Amino acid sequence: MSTYKTAAKDKVPITQKAAFGAGHFVLNLLPGALGFFMFFLLTAFGMDPFLAGLLGGLPRIFDAITDPIMGFISDNTKSKWGRRRPYIFLGAIASGILFALLWQLDAENGQTYNFWYFLILSLIFLIGNTMYATPLVGLGYEMTSDYNERTRLMAFANTIGQVAWMIVPWFWVIIADPDIFADQAVGVRQLSMIVAGVCIVLGVLPAIFCKGIDSSHMENRKEINLKSLASNLKDLFKGIVQVSKNKPFMKLCGATFLVFNGFQMVAAFSVYIIVFYMFNGDYGMAGTWPAWFSTITAVLTAFVVIPIISWMSNKWGKRKAFIISTVLSIIGYLLKWWGFDNSLNAQFNETSVGQALNNGVGSLFEWMNPFLESVGMSWFSIDTSQGAPWLIFIPIPLIAFGLGGLFTLMMSMTADVCDLDELENGMPRKEGTFGAIYWWMVKLGQALALVLGGLVLKMVGFISDAETQTLETMTNLRIADIVIPAVTAGIAILVMWKYSLNEERAREIKEALIARRGEL
Repeated sequence: MSTYKTAAKDKVPITQKAAFGAGHFVLNLLPGALGFFMFFLLTAFGMDPFLAGLLGGLPRIFDAITDPIMGFISDNTKSKWGRRRPYIFLGAIASGILFALLWQLDAENGQTYNFWYFLILSLIFLIGNTMYATPLVGLGYEMTSDYNERTRLMAFANTIGQVAWMIVPWFWVIIADPDIFADQAVGVRQLSMIVAGVCIVLGVLPAIFCKGIDSSHMENRKEINLKSLASNLKDLFKGIVQVSKNKPFMKLCGATFLVFNGFQMVAAFSVYIIVFYMFNGDYGMAGTWPAWFSTITAVLTAFVVIPIISWMSNKWGKRKAFIISTVLSIIGYLLKWWGFDNSLNAQFNETSVGQALNNGVGSLFEWMNPFLESVGMSWFSIDTSQGAPWLIFIPIPLIAFGLGGLFTLMMSMTADVCDLDELENGMPRKEGTFGAIYWWMVKLGQALALVLGGLVLKMVGFISDAETQTLETMTNLRIADIVIPAVTAGIAILVMWKYSLNEERAREIKEALIARRGEL
């Protein structure tokens, strides 16, 4: 366990943690809503599947380019409000407004018009979102200089951020409910405005309440204007080269690329397996089980897994906490084979425990249904009269350690890396650049994962417009659903095995920086 005690000046007040957490909620809600809404490009607005795929992939490439530029700009900005906060404030408002405008589509406008409308608005929306997200991530890296307080801050923020993933799985259920919206197109248009309003209100809170380091006397910052554009691009490239030579940081990027995108590649497979394997293609019978699977994963990640990971980090260090949490996630992936097995679920429903669960949950929702119907939430209910696939939830607590540990620990370790970079390369500090390149790796890998995920579906013989799938197809899909994330997580452990920036080294760097700056 750590023998160091966090100094009072290095502790982040709960108000600032809550505001930073609100920012992370927005960071998750916007891409989460965007991902679920993309489904309705096909069903509500009649978009060709290939064109819909282009609309999903092309903006991500553009997004990956703008992130490092925004990181450089925020690192070198001079203002009385600090380097990050003005962009966070304006970016939150722009992101919300543009997200709402993005989804004001109408099938009657024609496929060509909708394609170009959505593509152009997507690119503009991503500029606003980058203006918000990149400075917010950079601000988090500089809110405290303490090794363990950084983990506690990121754990708190990611816990609040997970609430978004408890909500977004229900969007497709809500939008498709004829008792709430006249049709899916109306649902998308109206719900996007609600999401936008929430993001604006919560998104500006970090700009108002959070405080980064005092940058008023920070040296060597570049002038940001049109006249210095050429030299700025040169300095940007130089900064990226410096960051890429930081070996601990590149290990963080590599491990994140493997764990997150191994998960992303198969993220949709659970829904396909529940619908086409467990319920034989009957969406009605599958009901809300896919949404419950995602929601319960987020609940356990937020309120069980992340606090445990924070405790492990304080006790054994960040590297060991990452390795342990990743090993647990691999065990969780392996357990999916039995958790998603129809025969085992049927046998479990015949046991006294299974029957008690069916009767208890059935009675609970029978009691709640009148209230749910009165507030327009009848879609929230579940039917256990024919048994329920309870075993699908068994792997969730272990799987949740994968992403729960990943972003809590990696964001904390990236803050440590920023100190190392200042020690080696001097001012200005480059939290924005580090954050941008880290998330550039995530987004680039996410785009690749979407392509490879589709390739895997094709290789196993999955037919998107078929009412049912063959047993061989679903067996191969179940194998891929387990093997791909387990293998990438295993490689990530090897990448991080000799990660050298531990607590003792991080505190040595901190003391050296304090001495260099002449701080007390």
